[in-house]
Amino acid sequence: MVAGPLFTVSEVALMMRVSKMTVYRLVQSGAMESIRFGHSYRVPEAAIEQYLDSINPERRSTG
Repeated sequence: MVAGPLFTVSEVALMMRVSKMTVYRLVQSGAMESIRFGHSYRVPEAAIEQYLDSINPERRSTG
């Protein structure tokens, strides 16, 4: 079970300041965890944090 809020691809794109297509690519490649609801995806808050930590290791130490 997923704890915490779930975000749409559009919401994640706005948060990360990237395009929706970039988020779809991250989800489809497995770089970012997601849950599929019918034809759409939802991304747990923890998955966004994990992805950002993986691309910027210094981010973890400032938490």
